[in-house]
Order: sequence, then C-alpha cells, then structure tokens
Amino acid sequence: MSEHKAVFTKDTVNKKVIVKRAFDAPLANVWKAWTDSEILDQWWAPYPYRAVTKTMDFREGGFWLYQMLGPEGDGLWCKENFKTIEEQLRITNAVSFCDEDGKENVDFPTMHWKKEFTAAGETTVVDVEISYDSIEDMNMFIQMGMQEGFTAGLDNLDQYFEKNK
Repeated sequence: MSEHKAVFTKDTVNKKVIVKRAFDAPLANVWKAWTDSEILDQWWAPYPYRAVTKTMDFREGGFWLYQMLGPEGDGLWCKENFKTIEEQLRITNAVSFCDEDGKENVDFPTMHWKKEFTAAGETTVVDVEISYDSIEDMNMFIQMGMQEGFTAGLDNLDQYFEKNK
C-alpha cells in the first residue's frame, strides 16, 4: 500500500474543500481509474458501500449516474454532470444526489468539482477542488462525513493500483 495520504484543506472564505493526493501509478492509469466506470465501481465508494454504475457517458455534457450501495441493499444515488474534460489534465463537473433516474434531489445542494491530474515520473498527483454555493452547504457535507468517505475511496484506489501493477 502506498505511503501517500490525502491532504484536505478547508477554505471557508471561498467555500471550498481542496484535496491533494498522490498515487504510485502513471498518469494514463490514474486518468483511466477516474474516467472508466468499471474501474470507478471498484474503488469510488468507502467500504462497506460499493459504487454501482447505471450509466456512464464520459464526455462534455455527459454524466455518470451511480448508486452508493450499502451492505443491506440501502444506498444513495448520485449524478456527476461533466462540464469540461481536458484529456489527462482536468475534469470539471457538478455532483448532486438524485433518484435512480437522475432527477436531482433538491433537498441537497450541488457540489462543483475540479479535478486536475499531474504526472511526476511514475507518480501522479490529483488535485481536487470542491466548491459549494454557501458555507452552510460546505459544512453540511463535512458533517455528513465527506472527508472520511473520500479518504477511504482514495485509499481503495491505492489498493486497486497495487492489485493491478
């Protein structure tokens, strides 16, 4: 398992959470792990949950619709709407909770993600900036365990790379 750890920075003034994480894998492999639903399903959800893709249309204007499925069959549906994609450099998208048909759950705010990928030899650094419309929205997601869940998923990705060297 990698020695890398996720570094979270909360920027309350700008209503953002910034996450930096390095992976012991080449850029092409890391990019694919963040953009291929078959691989995302293997690492995205924190244990004991798992991600189950219903639809993946990875292109600008496309979306990823998936469920975070729990061990008891419970779960949450999420939709990521892809805004911009710069191959092996950057992805911006809007993330919201939704129903199984992708209809947004307006009881929860939308998060705006920017993911940037940088190669450093055989290591790849992923910088994630998650923006919120208000500090209250940001704090709600933090209180829901976003940091712990995202950290667990990123650690799952390390395990995926270890198994698939």
